[in-house]
Amino acid sequence: MTDLEARAAGRTGVLRRAAPALLGYAAARALGLLALALWSTARDRSAYTLLTARWDSLWYTGVAELGYGYEVRLPNGDVHSNLAFFPLLPWLERLGAAVTPLSYADAGFVVSLLASLAAAWGIFAVAEHVHGSRVGVCAVLLWAVLPVGVVQSMAYSESLFTALAAWSLYAVLTGRWVSAGALAALAGLTRPVGLAVTAAVWVAAIVACARSRGDGGAEGGRGARRAPGDGARRVLGVLLAPLGAAGYVLWVGHRTGRGPLGYLDVQAGWRNGFDGGVAFARFVAEKFTSFPAALAGAGLIVGVALLVWLYVVCVRQRQPLPLLVYAGLVTVLALCASSYFGSKPRLLLPAFPLLLPLARGLARLRASRAVPVVCAVAVASAVYGAFWLNGSGPP
Repeated sequence: MTDLEARAAGRTGVLRRAAPALLGYAAARALGLLALALWSTARDRSAYTLLTARWDSLWYTGVAELGYGYEVRLPNGDVHSNLAFFPLLPWLERLGAAVTPLSYADAGFVVSLLASLAAAWGIFAVAEHVHGSRVGVCAVLLWAVLPVGVVQSMAYSESLFTALAAWSLYAVLTGRWVSAGALAALAGLTRPVGLAVTAAVWVAAIVACARSRGDGGAEGGRGARRAPGDGARRVLGVLLAPLGAAGYVLWVGHRTGRGPLGYLDVQAGWRNGFDGGVAFARFVAEKFTSFPAALAGAGLIVGVALLVWLYVVCVRQRQPLPLLVYAGLVTVLALCASSYFGSKPRLLLPAFPLLLPLARGLARLRASRAVPVVCAVAVASAVYGAFWLNGSGPP
């Protein structure tokens, strides 16, 4: 068998192992879209409009169609500028509209659907590498049936970012440093939280370098001789990783005339910033001023406690350091930002390593028990997603 044939066979094997996860993911998302269509029809609304032409989707298609420079001035003095939205998704929408008959919104929807499948495959690859294929399938299914999983099918950037992040982390775990850095750079062009992917690449590279030196040239402490040029590839990956986010932030600073602080000013116009969680804590505390709202406040506290517990379990189960760094930063940036609080659940969607402890538990169950559990959660997620998107506020 030639080297080319061996590589093709390897790719086929990887896809075959991932097939159950991808089929299960597609089924869960189809159920969610069906529930959304039925709920929206009952309310005389368009499910497709909710997915492609509301809230942030409009801002992305606006960038794709008209470019940057559009802003809205609110009566209270706030300025909402489209410079807040990173460019990779609009670029792909523009490309899709240029090479197909699709509109910008249609192209965004197609990108989201394809990216969500790529994200599911990347999550499987990471989980399989760490815990085995059964856990990989369970991790993908859990990501699919998250209460806010419907966002994965919207013309938003969460699915695209998660796909790039997952495959960058997989590249890190398998020692493909240039691929890891390039994917991290693309993730940095997708969302501000691309910083978490860059940090994961950097930390992994530092640890790999320290182990290599400590083992006298062996890689990973296992006595294996380091491949020629591995150090150079690692350095190149480290250099590539921050280019996407840094390049866009510097460009915004140049455009606004504010230098490196320009992007922070743009975010401030949206009342977004990082305050260490003070605004979120105040928001939760205000829920306890009346009895019905107190239930919501208690639910938020339980939710945050669950996230902390999952992260602690990830540490105890000795997840690879890149996953811990990535998941920790995504969680901190989501919870400690002073942004619209209703969006925090979707901001946590990319933190898929937090699902691995649950996936391990689910994988231990017999299929006769695991399947009904997943199906029940999928139905609940589909109904909640339909209710959520038909609400008054943006996700």
